[in-house]
Amino acid sequence: MPLSRSRGEVFRDLVQDSVERLERRWPQLAEVDFVVLDVPSELEESVPLGGAVPAAKGRPAQIVVYRRPVEIRTKTRDERALLVHEVVVEQVAELLGLAPESVDPRYGQD
Repeated sequence: MPLSRSRGEVFRDLVQDSVERLERRWPQLAEVDFVVLDVPSELEESVPLGGAVPAAKGRPAQIVVYRRPVEIRTKTRDERALLVHEVVVEQVAELLGLAPESVDPRYGQD
């Protein structure tokens, strides 16, 4: 009998798949920490789906994807995978100072 995987583990796999797709084009992303958190620690007027934190002295750059806000906005695994990838692309673009279409030419086309 196969072991059951938690929603959090499945979600982390979606983020990792997205990161691996982008690392082929942007090898410098290997130096970035990609983190999954359930929800943002500070609530704003609108709930973010992700965030980017530039590198600081002694700490690498970090991209965060918030699991629960993404899950709430999607119904199927395919929708979730697409939204996760869009969030990762948007945050990488912010971190690199580029347009999302430059990070992934297929951004917004799926």
